[in-house]
Amino acid sequence: MSTTPADDLSDLHREILVFERQWWKYAGAKESAIVERFDMTATRYFQVLNALIDHPAALEFDAQLVNRLRRLRDARRAQRTARKRPEERASA
Repeated sequence: MSTTPADDLSDLHREILVFERQWWKYAGAKESAIVERFDMTATRYFQVLNALIDHPAALEFDAQLVNRLRRLRDARRAQRTARKRPEERASA
């Protein structure tokens, strides 16, 4: 029996990826569901998710989802960089 990189994902990581397939109209509803379903704070959940989407096994498990989440993360990172004050950009 051969294994694939996606087999390296824990049950929790699989559940997180499946959970991320859902669309949420309100951020508060998602945060409440995170606490209820995963028994962790939203901050911790997003830390786990951020590390998870860099894992090759996650990409194999659901490439379309992982690529979308990476694009969203990169866009948020670019927005934060663009919002820096000019003096912060000059010293960076």
